[in-house]
Amino acid sequence: MADLHPLPGLARVLGYAGLLPQLAAFVLLASGPIEHRHLAQLLAITYAALIFSFLGALWWGLAAAQVTRAPAWIWSAGVLPSLVSLLVFLLWASGHLGTPGALSILALGIVGSALVDRRLDELKLCPPGWTNLRLALSIGLGSLTAACAIA
Repeated sequence: MADLHPLPGLARVLGYAGLLPQLAAFVLLASGPIEHRHLAQLLAITYAALIFSFLGALWWGLAAAQVTRAPAWIWSAGVLPSLVSLLVFLLWASGHLGTPGALSILALGIVGSALVDRRLDELKLCPPGWTNLRLALSIGLGSLTAACAIA
């Protein structure tokens, strides 16, 4: 479904501002002092995991707002990002998954979240303007997270 009306300006501004923590992590990883590298990795992984979890909560909220029209799969889809984020974080923190691997998994999840957003839009469960903003933010944060993985 084409977005007919944009979301309020504040939603767009705050949405794009949400890219700043990952941009900061990337700048630190790419050009910051070596003594800040672990902190930058922690920021990148933690922020990506938090936002991926947040996306699942948004899907849950969209479904709950229109529970009679929400497909059954959305409830599981809404929980999956939190579980994946927790697992990735724990594997990374315990040394069983390297930083590039953890960030790559989270980057794929974040970019892939746009597919769920698109499907919810097709089902008319999203507010106008949602899909365009979510696509831009998913690609933006996913790309920054992937960049952190290779920095």
